[in-house]
Amino acid sequence: MTLGAATGRYELRFDTGRVCLDLLATAHPVERLDSPAALRAWITGSGLVPRATQLPAADASWLHGFRELRAQVGRLVHAWLGGDGRDPYGPALARVNDLARPAPPVPRAVPAEDGTLVRELAAPPECAALLAAVARDAIALLTDPDARTGLRQCAGDNCPVVYVDTSRGRRRRWCSSELCGNRERVARHRRRSALTSGVLPE
Repeated sequence: MTLGAATGRYELRFDTGRVCLDLLATAHPVERLDSPAALRAWITGSGLVPRATQLPAADASWLHGFRELRAQVGRLVHAWLGGDGRDPYGPALARVNDLARPAPPVPRAVPAEDGTLVRELAAPPECAALLAAVARDAIALLTDPDARTGLRQCAGDNCPVVYVDTSRGRRRRWCSSELCGNRERVARHRRRSALTSGVLPE
């Protein structure tokens, strides 16, 4: 599992396979985008901007924008996974399309001190440009037949995390083998031990 900066008791996750799904994961198990500082950590950790990028303009309005986009992308992803209803996407589709319209941040290559090329942004990123980058990722994911058939919701108990299964044979069951997978294995072991000892687990 790829982890980013800590936000309170929880760390940010970047292991779903898509930046738009990493954004969805910020709502579980609790709200992780709970401050502008947490949002700045997520934007940097997600790769939307180079690591050294300063985001002084990120404030409460940016939090609102990213949370709104998260809700709309979540509706689209779960509509695809559910696959029922004549118009399962509703107004979320129009909103994500609208948020994708601005140009995303413009990168440029510049030489570092050792002569290697590094990425930086041509100008400080605006919120609308970053939202557009995530919205475009959601559109690319949901319109790509190969990618969207790999969409899975974690099989862990009470885990809503959605990821792209790129495993061989597409047999991945959990968002994270270390988290949900390990909990499942521990629970299975306890059930077996309880059956063997004749004491049912609580």
